[in-house]
Amino acid sequence: MNALLRILAWSIAVALVALPVVAVVQGWIGADRWPLRTLRVTGALERVGDDALRTAVMPYARQGFFAVDLAGAQDAVSRLAWVERAEVRKRWPDVLEVRISEHRPFARWGEDRLLSEQGRLFPAASVGPQPQLPRFDGPEARIADVVALYNESRALFGPTGHDVGRLAIDTRGSWAMTLSNGTEVVIGSQQARPRLERFARLLPRLVHERTGQRLARADLRYTNGFALTWEEAPGAGTGDPGLGRDANPGRGGSARRPAALEARPTALSLLPIPDPESRIPSIPHSPLPIPGLS
Repeated sequence: MNALLRILAWSIAVALVALPVVAVVQGWIGADRWPLRTLRVTGALERVGDDALRTAVMPYARQGFFAVDLAGAQDAVSRLAWVERAEVRKRWPDVLEVRISEHRPFARWGEDRLLSEQGRLFPAASVGPQPQLPRFDGPEARIADVVALYNESRALFGPTGHDVGRLAIDTRGSWAMTLSNGTEVVIGSQQARPRLERFARLLPRLVHERTGQRLARADLRYTNGFALTWEEAPGAGTGDPGLGRDANPGRGGSARRPAALEARPTALSLLPIPDPESRIPSIPHSPLPIPGLS
């Protein structure tokens, strides 16, 4: 009987000691006595707003130093737009420290996402349009291939004065590209790099030989040539960007035609590719890194 009473007494004593500790840790008491008064944010932030960050962590900070749910606060911060990675810690006596790394956009992916320099996709609905970025389309599993071919293509077409505005690969592995001047390039699913090398090498000559016309589309899916579609260049022969007219209007030249008519393809040609005696020298990669794939 005495032993039972001693055990009961020890149990009550332990409970009286442990209960206040549990109450403080669980936030039942002590939030006012040990509050978190300072929110310290580290990281080069350009797009994550102070108000949004404060709103995300405030429900957790109110629980006090001992009871704050760091995992929950970190998850709330990670869900904010433009946040790539977040880490939340507490510092005695009253500091909640948040370390944030923002997404750095590299390209648009599809209609509603962006691709970061780390190779991660994140929603673009809340970040506004990014027209200065290239547009990528394709299955997520092909991100590495898309970025690699994009960097290679920029190195190929850069010397010709063109940039890559859009690059896409479909579910069958067929590639398509749009240059910065609007020229559509159909690459196909085989030998994408060699086809682009040949086309980039001949592109300056093609454009030079077609004065007053613009290359609208190039199909590279031929063994020994390209299928080219040309259209009248906007304002060809005039200073008007939207209309075209004959070079000698005073000598019976035709009147101006609407720009919509000028946009019709005027020629479709299959240009043979000459067989060079030696391959062109290798072209270095674009200075842009391949995000997340080094």
